[in-house]
Amino acid sequence: MLLRTVSAATAETTVAVINNNKNSFFDLFKTSTSVSLLAQTHTQIILHGFQNDIQLLTKLTQRLSDLGAIHYARNLVLSFQKPDVFLFNVLMLGFSKNGSPHSSLSLFSHLRKHADLKPNSSTYTYAISAASATRDERAGRVVHCQAVVDGFDSELHVGSNIVKMYFKFSRVDDARKVFDRMSERDVVLWNTMLCGYRENEMYEESVKVFRDLINESSTRWDSTTVLNILPAVAELQELRLGMLIHSLAIKTGCYSHDFVLTGFISLYSKCGKVEALNALFREFCAPDVVAYNAMIHGYASNGETELSLSLFRKLLLSGERLNSSTLVSLIPVSGQLMLVYGIHGYSLKSGFLSHESVPTALTTVYSKLNEMESARKVFDECTHKSLASWNAMISGYTQNGLTEDAISLFREMQKSEFRPNPITVTCILSACAQLGTLSLGKWVHGLVRSTEFESSIYVSTALIGMYAKCGSISEARRLFDLMPKKNEVTWNTMISGYGLHGHGHEALSVFTEMLNSGVAPSPVTFLCVLYACSHAGLVKEGDEIFNSMIQRYGFEPTVKHYACMVDILGRAGHLQRAVQFIEAMPVEPDPSVWQTLLGACKIHKDTNLARTVSEKLFELDPDNVGYHVLLSNIHSADRNYPQAATVRQEAKKRKLAKAPGYTLIEIGETPHVFTSGDQSHPQVKAIYEKLEELEGKMREAGYQPETELALHDVEEEERELMVKYHSERLAIAYGLIVTEPGTEIRIIKNLRVCLDCHAVTKLISKITDRVIVVRDANRFHHFKDGVCSCGDYW
Repeated sequence: MLLRTVSAATAETTVAVINNNKNSFFDLFKTSTSVSLLAQTHTQIILHGFQNDIQLLTKLTQRLSDLGAIHYARNLVLSFQKPDVFLFNVLMLGFSKNGSPHSSLSLFSHLRKHADLKPNSSTYTYAISAASATRDERAGRVVHCQAVVDGFDSELHVGSNIVKMYFKFSRVDDARKVFDRMSERDVVLWNTMLCGYRENEMYEESVKVFRDLINESSTRWDSTTVLNILPAVAELQELRLGMLIHSLAIKTGCYSHDFVLTGFISLYSKCGKVEALNALFREFCAPDVVAYNAMIHGYASNGETELSLSLFRKLLLSGERLNSSTLVSLIPVSGQLMLVYGIHGYSLKSGFLSHESVPTALTTVYSKLNEMESARKVFDECTHKSLASWNAMISGYTQNGLTEDAISLFREMQKSEFRPNPITVTCILSACAQLGTLSLGKWVHGLVRSTEFESSIYVSTALIGMYAKCGSISEARRLFDLMPKKNEVTWNTMISGYGLHGHGHEALSVFTEMLNSGVAPSPVTFLCVLYACSHAGLVKEGDEIFNSMIQRYGFEPTVKHYACMVDILGRAGHLQRAVQFIEAMPVEPDPSVWQTLLGACKIHKDTNLARTVSEKLFELDPDNVGYHVLLSNIHSADRNYPQAATVRQEAKKRKLAKAPGYTLIEIGETPHVFTSGDQSHPQVKAIYEKLEELEGKMREAGYQPETELALHDVEEEERELMVKYHSERLAIAYGLIVTEPGTEIRIIKNLRVCLDCHAVTKLISKITDRVIVVRDANRFHHFKDGVCSCGDYW
């Protein structure tokens, strides 16, 4: 084949007479711009007797590779009788450059079996890069092991590429182990660590590595270091650290590069310092499109839509060629729907929708605006989907509560060429937590184990949250205890999980552990702890924690913190103290604060205060049906039925509809959903017979229906029937029918459990000797032996 190619080239034309000097061939290689000319030069090499000159053939192989003739290059190398390692390295690199990393790995394997040749550090560098490009973790590990055997793993360039490979596979722990074992570290290796953590969205770890570089290393960092660390600092919104890096960049001379200046524009825009953007932009001698993109995005992401559009028009008029990043930058984070439609239309007309980043950005912004049909349409029409595209769509579904769609798309993704990464897994675990489907969550956990994503602090934290929200707080704690490293979010998740289950003392214990571990609490931490106190009646503890947040840690409470304190006081019956607390608030209380107080009025049946609070709520948020329902129920509890009717009529007049209650029970991996008085289930007859059987046993035990909060404009007997067939009772009855005796029953209700159903579930747990776990809109209830874990305090 090779001879036919050479002969054909000779027949086409002749090459100028070449003196018997191989340097002339090197000159020809430089000027040859086609494979045909290189073939002619190859012919002359043979004719002049240089066919065994390894330097000429190595350079010819390199030029053939540069022009895409990689198979010609391969045939040339394999026909050579005495190749050296350098020639093999050139061909390996050529395969990778021409999109054939598998061929590069095959050549590496062939070379290792070659008796006379031994791979060098460059060989391993190219083999590791090829393994990374194939996305084949097994191949990457094999090459790494061979590098260890041959003693090249500690060589700087090889080590840096191994670290880079593991980061690409999201094997961040493996990357860190390789880094820690390196006896020598240069700026390239440090930059690889910074970049790897950033690309895996492990921004805190990236910042820690940067601090180590500054404090512990003698390595002089460069502009690439700045470029790698700034996105992590921006994501964490560490403005003070960003300003320190800014100062260091100026002192060390790294600030002179335009791309570094662009990085600082992105940093300050992420931190909301819009006023700094103009000053930075003026420092450019001639800003390029990348600088314009950073400015446009900075304005758009901070709600400065007019400034963003003005700069976009200026860029258009300047004649500078736009790129896909320009449109991605223009798509506002906060989002104005008509503007998004306009950008979408422009992208379509200008052909930018063929760039993967633009459809992904549009999918994200449509999701933020809850325009899920538009988001899905963009996703489906994207011809070049990437992992980021899938993640954007799955995340959009999850954020908007469309959990079943998120899970369905995740299953579809698994059938595609794309493998989930930690971001995907975190999103889908969030969907499982929302839906409360423990079996599905366990299935995802199995996937996590198979990919070893469990080593990711973000995935482990998401698993803890999923188990806590699916009712398995003990498994959440087990995973929490197994984690070697925990960040603030991990601690918050565990505290919040205990709060959700009403385990206030355990939540406080974890909070104390957190403080002792050296992880600083944030305002979110205090919110989680206060929530846990409110659901466990820990008034004194909540008061102390609220005060310490202000006095010891210097945090300014938000409205949510104040609402938690009102909840702590209100649930415990300190209604007047709660009112005084609200009146003393330095910020204007929003509807959530008053709604919390109204809920406390309902618990303690204080209709006078409820009336006052309701008037305030109707004034602030007249279209919220929940306030009308709460007040109506309070009047019903006080047997003031005419007033309850007036409130409900007002809601009807405003056409306000309350979300219908439903309860989900999962049997095996199949979810079953019930509504109040549901007749649609295939086993409806058996379910209702089971309820009748249970009621007989409960009445024998002294059960009296709690009907005060049922609709008031019906007879007592009818009110009893209404609560008798609430959705959670139907779900529990079905669970008792289809599960083995002694099996735990878990149900999820979208609304708060009513007083009567709470009393009934306690009795059923005792009569049937079952543990029944109920997740309602507020928290978990664990019923066992006639007692609820909430202590009737919810």
